Amino acid sequence: MRGAYAANPADPGKVLHTVFTAQETGFDPAVASDLYSSQVIRSIYEPLLTYDYLARPARLVPETAESLPDISADGKTYTITVKKGIYFADDPAFGGRRRELVASDYIYSLKRLMDPAVRSAWGWLVQGKIAGLDALAAKAAKTGRFDYKAKVPGLELVNRYTFRIHLTRPDYSMLHILAHTPTVAVAKEVVDRYGDRNGQIMTNPVGTGPYRLESWRRGSQIVMVANPGYRGFTWDFKAGDDPEDQRIVEEMQGKAMPQIGRVVIDVVPEDQSRWLAFQNREIDVFSLEGPLAPRALSEEGLLKPELAEQGVRLSRYVEPELIQFYFNMRDPVVGGLSNEKIALRRAIIMAHNVQEEIDVVWNGQAVMLHFPIPPGVAGYDESYQSIIGFEPDTANALLDRYGYAKGADGWRRQPDGSPLVIVFSARADSTGQQQLEMWKRTFDSLSIQMREDRRPFPEMLKAEKQCRLMMREMSWIADYPDGGNFMQLFYGPHIGQSNHGCVSIPQFDALYEEASGLPDGEARDLLYHKMARLLEVYTPAGMGYAHYRNMLVQPYVIGYKKHPVMHNEWVYSDIDMTKK
Repeated sequence: MRGAYAANPADPGKVLHTVFTAQETGFDPAVASDLYSSQVIRSIYEPLLTYDYLARPARLVPETAESLPDISADGKTYTITVKKGIYFADDPAFGGRRRELVASDYIYSLKRLMDPAVRSAWGWLVQGKIAGLDALAAKAAKTGRFDYKAKVPGLELVNRYTFRIHLTRPDYSMLHILAHTPTVAVAKEVVDRYGDRNGQIMTNPVGTGPYRLESWRRGSQIVMVANPGYRGFTWDFKAGDDPEDQRIVEEMQGKAMPQIGRVVIDVVPEDQSRWLAFQNREIDVFSLEGPLAPRALSEEGLLKPELAEQGVRLSRYVEPELIQFYFNMRDPVVGGLSNEKIALRRAIIMAHNVQEEIDVVWNGQAVMLHFPIPPGVAGYDESYQSIIGFEPDTANALLDRYGYAKGADGWRRQPDGSPLVIVFSARADSTGQQQLEMWKRTFDSLSIQMREDRRPFPEMLKAEKQCRLMMREMSWIADYPDGGNFMQLFYGPHIGQSNHGCVSIPQFDALYEEASGLPDGEARDLLYHKMARLLEVYTPAGMGYAHYRNMLVQPYVIGYKKHPVMHNEWVYSDIDMTKK
């Protein structure tokens, strides 16, 4: 799959321009938790495993590992060997020497996820799983110092290139975790040099991957250039069932990769600005979000003839994503597990017309979800039907029954007579405003006052991790294509990390822990059904929808195909300079 070259073959004259629709947060793999930052991180750093570029469903393959890990018969021990001759990009942190990637770099990186001082959003990936690691983290919480030199039974260094992970129990998501961005290799020297001074390594990413960060204007522009020390690889992927695959294989087979020498990412929140830039060929790869869909797509989701005639290409699929409408379960107004609080949350969800939101805000470019696990992810059940539907009359009757009576001003009050006001948070952009308008109609139909809270995306992420938002729409795109990655969003111990609704339901937590020890199959699916019903009973969130991912690609960009899990397709693509 990846035959090595002596040096990075990228052409400095090949520049790819693309856009983010919201601001990134930074480039420390252990800290950044947004999709935008992770695309950059994944181009600079490397995990042990990755995914085959064309295989669908997504299939794991080695990246810096010699092969897929050797797993013991009891499923608790993973033995991994790192390829020799892989080097970090040159950096002053290494004191002028060439720094080889070794097994201890991955051990260090896994430990960082549990260091209380790092405040990682990704500790849940390894929490309670690796023997001895939680105890080391607990000790650090008491002493204020994480001892990285301390031996952890679950992270055994065998030799310079080989290590073992000893799990406390079988975890069938571990292979996917080792392909996930937070577990990439970070060098301790880099953290030692930049960590304290610059807030970990958010602004100084140094990895072994194909690109380096050349410049960064926060919330405006990110520029990456080819890392001259990257070893390169040969493009060698097999076509799947998609008819487009054969064309891609013919364009790319046997090329030394990467080909693109420079990637320029502009942050452009406004839809119209992005569309005009793509039309003017100022943008080469473009995510066509719902509000812009009628400009480029027919009602059937096909590319309009005038764009097809120009050679523009469309890469389209249903995002492995869950849009949920979550409530802060610690909030005194909407949180808690008492009957009247459950009734309030359920009434709000029953009064919201999800399909109308899809049609109005996203121009139909999404599919409604009944189940917490979306299509394309192991554990998804297409036949599952939620017991909570769009029933605004019943929603109002439910509020009446549980004491949310209307006052003289026509607005409902809480059962104790205090004002009932829902603060709904949304991104401070045009799409966020449309969502606020949709939800205002929902709350008006219930005679509940709603107050708007518009925030920049990074600020909203920070606030929800601290359980400071009352309610919002949140998107979670698959870190890896397994149902556990979505069920963990409601797991109590993940509060402050990925459980943004601050949900803690003991019955759900017990089922989640049981499911984590099972492989994909009927037994685990049964537990997922029980967990989904519990979410409906307590209604900490409403299940919303998953977007269609519509990627428009200029005719001179070749080899591009949107991957459902990897988001750095420019590593596998090329630019035909004769067409440009």
